[in-house]
Amino acid sequence: MSAFDRRGCEVSDFLAQKCAALMAHGSFGRHMIRAAAAIWAAMVFVLAGSLTAGATGTVHVQQSDGSMQAYPNATIRVSNKTLRITTADKKGTLVIDKAACSFIGAVMRCLPYNMTLDQGGGATPLDFQRGTVYLNPTGDKQPLPLTSKQLPPHGIMLSLTTKIGTIVNVTGTIDQESK
Repeated sequence: MSAFDRRGCEVSDFLAQKCAALMAHGSFGRHMIRAAAAIWAAMVFVLAGSLTAGATGTVHVQQSDGSMQAYPNATIRVSNKTLRITTADKKGTLVIDKAACSFIGAVMRCLPYNMTLDQGGGATPLDFQRGTVYLNPTGDKQPLPLTSKQLPPHGIMLSLTTKIGTIVNVTGTIDQESK
């Protein structure tokens, strides 16, 4: 038999006393929330790696001299744990294939640590200083942490800065129907 306590802890009769003791110390709930968040993040990362999703978005590039370029209708694809953002003219693809991801509420935040730029002659490692990717895997608008902005359903937002001062911003929506 299994029993459910008021916090949703499913335990066998044998472990009920252990669960109650952990809960009395107040640490059980925090550990369960952290474990559930870690499992959820791992599941979404694996799911994102197993699906191929496509979408369109807009890429804005601001050079260190202040000049700006906009690339509308960029293709955004998530496939095999890799995010690829390709300009509409197919002349440039930003590839992020390694990132540390976690959840802030329902929004996944990833901090990339390996990205390349392919401009037709092969992939060149991007010498970036910092970057963040936000992904809303839900069907509802979600607030971005510490801002008044919201990500649309299945929305993605990326911002990165290279070591020479180039800023790249990407916004778009992931198509959840592709496999």
